[in-house]
Amino acid sequence: MWSGQSHPDEGHRPPLEAVPVPWKSHRESPGGLAETPAGEEAQGEEGPAATQLDVSRLRSSSMEIREKGSEFLREELHKAQKELKLKDEECERLSKVREQLEQELEELTASLFEEAHKMVREANMKQAASEKQLKEARGKIDMLQAEVTALKTLVITSTPASPNRELHPQLLSSTKAGPRKGHLRHKSTSSALCPAVCPAAGHALTPDKEGKEVDATLFAEFQAWRESPTLDKTCPFLERVYREDVGPCLDFTMQELSALVRAAVEDNTLTIEPVASQTLPAVKVAAVECGRANTCALSGLVCACRHRIRLGDSESHYYISPSSRARITAVCNFFTYIRYIQQGLVRQDAEPMFWEITRLRKEMSLAKLGFFPQEA
Repeated sequence: MWSGQSHPDEGHRPPLEAVPVPWKSHRESPGGLAETPAGEEAQGEEGPAATQLDVSRLRSSSMEIREKGSEFLREELHKAQKELKLKDEECERLSKVREQLEQELEELTASLFEEAHKMVREANMKQAASEKQLKEARGKIDMLQAEVTALKTLVITSTPASPNRELHPQLLSSTKAGPRKGHLRHKSTSSALCPAVCPAAGHALTPDKEGKEVDATLFAEFQAWRESPTLDKTCPFLERVYREDVGPCLDFTMQELSALVRAAVEDNTLTIEPVASQTLPAVKVAAVECGRANTCALSGLVCACRHRIRLGDSESHYYISPSSRARITAVCNFFTYIRYIQQGLVRQDAEPMFWEITRLRKEMSLAKLGFFPQEA
């Protein structure tokens, strides 16, 4: 039936519906020559059904393949997403580590710079403090050497009973000056008390023959202080000296500067320097015999200032008059002597030490009243 038909397109296969596939006939008769017309009819009837079955099988197999492919792709996609998520987490972790390292590096750099600046600052401060201490030490050494020399001379050659007249020129001037006008004493009282000034005889009172009497209250306060020497102003002995002598002697017109001077004297940081004539400010004032005129920084009076003071490490200087210098010097002499007693440098009995302190208090009183030795 098919062998007698001619096919115009021999290279192309006929459609699937027009090609009967004798599945069963070939299996039953391999030779193909013993088929009967009844078998051909049965084969012709089974051909479309077999074709539809094959198509359905192909469709089901393709759908199965598609489902398996889709499932495989879904698994691969899920696996890729999981790997991508892991990569993202790893990148985020590495990013955090990098940020932390950068922050630690910045903090370390800042701390290193801060530590370096701190070390440089501390080194500069230590250097400045060392230089300051060296300067103070040199000044204290010079001061102590001068004080030791003065103390040796004071202790060895000068006592209240026999003062050294070369160290105290005011004693010489008092013996040569004779009686002052307006301060004469009555003969009866002078002869009864002590060999005082006698205008008729024309001789003056000498310190060696001056009458003295120990005040019991003052001496008791001094002995109590001498048992445990201190510079505390609250003890009865020093409190009395401050109230009666030190305070009034350093009470100048310029109250603010007076307080600074008093604190510097107590701390032993006040310096008195002589002033050369060329360093004094040129101020023309009449009736000035020696030196050039200036204004005293403590009293405010215009007078010849041959000295100036410096407080502590300050570079500021204050010109002072001879009277102000005498008042400051008297107080400094008192503090120097009680410091010697506190340090154990004065080896005397209580009474000579008491009379030396009394003499220093007397000098403060005289300086407070305006008496001071004339400079040569």
